Amino acid sequence: MVESVTEVGGRSEWSTPKTHETRSDPVPRSLVELLRVACQGKPGDDVVFSAPGGGPLRLGNWRHRVFDPACAAAGLVGVTPHDLRHTAASLAIAAGANVKAGQRMLGHASAAMTLDIYAGLFGDDLDGVADALDDLAPQTRHIRPGEVAS
Repeated sequence: MVESVTEVGGRSEWSTPKTHETRSDPVPRSLVELLRVACQGKPGDDVVFSAPGGGPLRLGNWRHRVFDPACAAAGLVGVTPHDLRHTAASLAIAAGANVKAGQRMLGHASAAMTLDIYAGLFGDDLDGVADALDDLAPQTRHIRPGEVAS
């Protein structure tokens, strides 16, 4: 079962994600072994990254003890954990994710919402489109006007 955990009044509350739909996040092959090691010996329903005493990380503690010092050490000022979401989206788009993949990854209700936020990151390389059409041209020369290529 996929659940999210939110801190409410100092307590961890487990529930379905806010859209009540499961979300898929891409996991690069380069991280699979590291995740396997992190999960080794844990029950299947445990969290991957846990607090020092077990259980889910608490945002306030994690941010104060880990995130903010890491940002300071890297010379990053004013960065928030939510910025990691934008970073993930930006990296996915830079890696070639299309708008529908971005929508699914981010849990947006529509591709339009994803484009409203990240449109500037999607290429508008019309020369690349022209080149791709040229690459298709030899395969479609036998098609008559009005027919659809298969």
